[in-house]
Amino acid sequence: MAEKKVGLPANAYTPLKPDEKYIPFIPAEQYPPEVTVRSVLWGVTMALIFTAATAYLGLKIGQVFEAAIPIAILAVGIGTMYKRKSSILENVIIQSIGAASGVVVAGAIFTLPALYIMKLPVNFIHIFLASLFGGFLGILFLIPMRKYFVAEQHGLLPFPEATATTEVLVTGEGASGQAKILVYAAVVAGLYDFAVATFGFWKEVVSTRVVPLFATLADKDKLVVKMNAGAAVMGLGYIIGLRYALIIAAGSFVSYLVLIPVVWFFGGHITAVISPGTIPIAQMSAEQIFASYVRHIGIGGIAAAGIIGIIKYSKIIISAFSLGFKELAIGAKAKIAAERTSRDIPMSVVIALIALTTILILFFFRMMVVNTWTIAIAALLVVFIISFLFSTVAAQAIAIVGVNPVSGMTLMTLILASVILVALGLKGTEGMVSALIIGGVVCTSLSMSGGFITDLKIGYWTGTTPASQEKWKFLGTLFSAVAIGGIILLLDKVYGFVPGPNHPQALAAPQANAMAAVITAIMGQGAPWLLYAAGIFMAIIMEFLGVPPLAFALGMYLPIELNTPVLAGGLVAYFVGKSSKNAEVSKARKDRGILIASGFVAGGAIMGVVSAFLSLGISANVIPHLNTHFGDTIGGEWLSIILFTLLCYYIYWYAKRAAK
Repeated sequence: MAEKKVGLPANAYTPLKPDEKYIPFIPAEQYPPEVTVRSVLWGVTMALIFTAATAYLGLKIGQVFEAAIPIAILAVGIGTMYKRKSSILENVIIQSIGAASGVVVAGAIFTLPALYIMKLPVNFIHIFLASLFGGFLGILFLIPMRKYFVAEQHGLLPFPEATATTEVLVTGEGASGQAKILVYAAVVAGLYDFAVATFGFWKEVVSTRVVPLFATLADKDKLVVKMNAGAAVMGLGYIIGLRYALIIAAGSFVSYLVLIPVVWFFGGHITAVISPGTIPIAQMSAEQIFASYVRHIGIGGIAAAGIIGIIKYSKIIISAFSLGFKELAIGAKAKIAAERTSRDIPMSVVIALIALTTILILFFFRMMVVNTWTIAIAALLVVFIISFLFSTVAAQAIAIVGVNPVSGMTLMTLILASVILVALGLKGTEGMVSALIIGGVVCTSLSMSGGFITDLKIGYWTGTTPASQEKWKFLGTLFSAVAIGGIILLLDKVYGFVPGPNHPQALAAPQANAMAAVITAIMGQGAPWLLYAAGIFMAIIMEFLGVPPLAFALGMYLPIELNTPVLAGGLVAYFVGKSSKNAEVSKARKDRGILIASGFVAGGAIMGVVSAFLSLGISANVIPHLNTHFGDTIGGEWLSIILFTLLCYYIYWYAKRAAK
């Protein structure tokens, strides 16, 4: 029997030297149980459970939690209940199938509830097929890019969520020393985030307004900096590292410290409403200026960065698909002598499935969404082109920062789809329904591409067969699509999405409400093209300067409070890496820090779910006095700053214990 390993190989997180090779946790020549009845059934069960949970929470509070880490923890725990403990590869399959839930839910709830909000016709089949076909496209478009992102970019892209999930799975294999570090960190982070979210002992998001002078600047000049003082987000920053953290934060600083004050300087005295805003700039806070104007610049930047990335990846994409066409032409069955850990679904099969899915989408649009073949073909082209091109953007965004800007890319899709549909003469109710269903397919596709690259990277580190993950991801997508169709219909009947006499506690569905507002505006006054153009030129300039434009655009698009703790975590990682002049000691400390940061992410993710459910209970007066609201006071804000600083020091101190 082989000796049990205690962790990932030493070169798991570092770039490989010219003659160096990464050997996964389970080497290619070993064949432990992987796809079994146990792993498939538990994976499907997780997909159904987490689809229900994430859909309800997402529509209620606007947050879709990532399911990968909680499912990985549950998979490890479930494996101990059997006489034969589950292998790590079985747990990876459980996680991969189950994680389809979060990405399918994000694709559906960001767009399709807008149909109810706008009182447009919708049924189960619309929701189910839009989610199913979008998920399938996301899987199929990503498979040819797997080798590039997970193998060729090894050590160059941080993959924060995949790192945290992999550490959970690896420590579950019996590495007691590492398990203790991970558990201790998870407990610290879990209790910390739980105390904030549930009890309100200190403030979750702090800002420079806590200082009177800076509060005056925020009110008069709209100069404000904010920070989410959560442990999980800071842990992600440590895993991401200082370089990308700085670029992301720089994007936020441009948005909040340059563009918002500029908009205020020129528009702060204008009392008329300027599109796409809904109130005069004179009445806006810094946050409202960001949401109404500056964020659109970020969306343009993401779109341009995506196109730049597509141009860069064009040779890889062409090479991957040309291989598939060669297989089709010669009738090969992909009998290439590839080792187990490098084996994908044959490209000929991928291309055939893409063609089949495309045909099915065309008939779906023609038979159930629009009434002419011309418009159906136009809608199909929008879905196919955007999903194909931006799947790499979604994957790269997840690989860099762990956040998929799917809502921004979907917003761009809705705008383009609406413009095309209007040009083809499709307006009114049918035009809005068509645009939203097109957006739902694209949103799910891009969400799946981003989420699936995480699964594949986990598989690469652990030694899972890629083809196994790819095949069974379709099953997880199928069950998640069925579940989300039924759950959205159920939630509409029980709670509703529009407040009224029959639904006094309607679900907020914030993203879907935003999409509904966009569709209504486009069908009336058009899109803010100049703001998008500004973002496009900014991304091009970043590319000229050698700055990764997607990371910078993500910083511009995401609220600053999510990016400042990422910078804090990146700085901690930098200081840990420089804490010794001995290179081996510094590396040992940096790797220990990654394990601690992974515990932070895992603990924050689990307790975030618990806090969200308890928050729902509070709103329903089930647990009415749990929140102390001390965090809403100035004292609570200062306490948050102090405790967050101590949390950063905790990672630094605990990581340095790896070696003296």
